[in-house]
Amino acid sequence: MASESGKLWGGRFVGAVDPIMEKFNASIAYDRHLWEVDVQGSKAYSRGLEKAGLLTKAEMDQILHGLDKVAEEWAQGTFKLNSNDEDIHTANERRLKELIGETAGKLHTGRSRNDQVVTDLRLWMRQTCSTLSGLLWELIRTMVDRAEAERDVLFPGYTHLQRAQPIRWSHWILSGAIAGNPLGVDRELLRAELNFGAITLNSMDATSERDFVAEFLFWASLCMTHLSRMAEDLILYCSKEFSFVQLSDAYSTGSSLMPQKKNPDSLELIRSKAGRVFGRCAGLLMTLKGLPSTYNKDLQIHQENMGQALSPDMLATDLAYYLVRKGMPFRQAHEASGKAVFMAETKGVALNQLSLQELQTISPLFSGDVSCVWDYGHSVEQYGALGGTARSSVDWQIRQVRALLQAQQA
Repeated sequence: MASESGKLWGGRFVGAVDPIMEKFNASIAYDRHLWEVDVQGSKAYSRGLEKAGLLTKAEMDQILHGLDKVAEEWAQGTFKLNSNDEDIHTANERRLKELIGETAGKLHTGRSRNDQVVTDLRLWMRQTCSTLSGLLWELIRTMVDRAEAERDVLFPGYTHLQRAQPIRWSHWILSGAIAGNPLGVDRELLRAELNFGAITLNSMDATSERDFVAEFLFWASLCMTHLSRMAEDLILYCSKEFSFVQLSDAYSTGSSLMPQKKNPDSLELIRSKAGRVFGRCAGLLMTLKGLPSTYNKDLQIHQENMGQALSPDMLATDLAYYLVRKGMPFRQAHEASGKAVFMAETKGVALNQLSLQELQTISPLFSGDVSCVWDYGHSVEQYGALGGTARSSVDWQIRQVRALLQAQQA
C-alpha cells in the first residue's frame, strides 16, 4: 500500500517530492479515462490472488465490493481526486483503502504498476477499437447504400485535377513487472477473466512492448489517409467552381465577416485531423525506438451539375478506342484523337461538333458510326472489367461490400 508519503513506491525515499516533479510526473489527467478498465483488471487480479491462497474469500469479496463502489463513483462523476493521486492506479487504490480499510493493501501483492499500465491499455484499446469498428462499419454501410441508390449518376473523373473521363458517382464512393509473478497467481485465470486471446509468452516483453498500439496507429493512419483524401475531393466538389454536391447546413459554418460564405468545416476537420493521427503514430515510434527491452443528409448531390460538367473532350480516349476497334494501333489512334482535339480547339467548337468530313481528314477509318462515341453512358459502360465504372462492375462492387458487411454481422 502507499507509504507515508502517499506513494505506492515511497518506502525507501526520504522527504517530499518537489511539487514541480509531482506535476511533471503525474499522469492522472490522461489516464483517468482508464478508470473502468483499471477496476476491471483489479477485480480479476483479486480473484487470482484468492485462487492462489493469498486472499481469503471474505477479503476478496470485500475488495470486489469496494471496487464496485469506486466504479460507481467514477460513473456518477463523484470520484474526488487528491493531490497525491499521480495516476489512476494510485487513485483507485487510495479510494479503495478509504472505503474498506487495510485489506485494500493486499490487492497489490505480487503486482507492479507496469503490469497495470499495459493491462489497462490493452483492455481500453480493445474496448475503443470495438467502438471504432462499429462506427467504421456504419460508414461503409452508408456509403454502399448511397452507391447503390446513385449508381446511374455520371460525373467527371479527374487526374491532375483536370477532367479526364466520365465515371459513375458510385464508382467514386466505393473507391478499414519485469521478472513475472512468483506467487502462483494463475495467468490463465486472469486471461479468461479479462477475455484475452492468449497470455504473453515473456514477462519482459509483456510489460515493455507496445506493438499492439503501434499496429492500431498504423491502421488509424491508413484509415485517416483515405478519409482525408475523400474529404478533399468533397471540399472541391461542393465549391462554386464544381457544385457537384452541397454540404448540409448542419455540417457547415459561416463567416463572421462575409455573409455569403458557407464553409465545409466538417470536411476540413476530417482532413486536418489526419495530421494528428499521423503525428501520434510517429510520436509513439520515436518513443519506442529508444526504449530498452522490457459516417446522413450531409451531402446533397446535384446530378444536373454533374451532368453539365461532362464535356465531349473527355471522350477523346473513347475516340481513340473507336479507331483501335477499326484496327488502328493504339499509339496511332492516340495521336489521331489528339489531332481531332486540336482541330476542335482551333475551330472553337466542341469535339463532337466536328463533321465526319473533318474527322476523315485525320483518318479514313472514321465513318458514320463515330456518332456513337458521343454518348457518356456508352462511355462508362465500356469499363465492364471487375473494379471498373460500368454499372455491372459497380453492382458487383456493391455486392462484394454487402457480403463483407453481412459476414461481419454473422
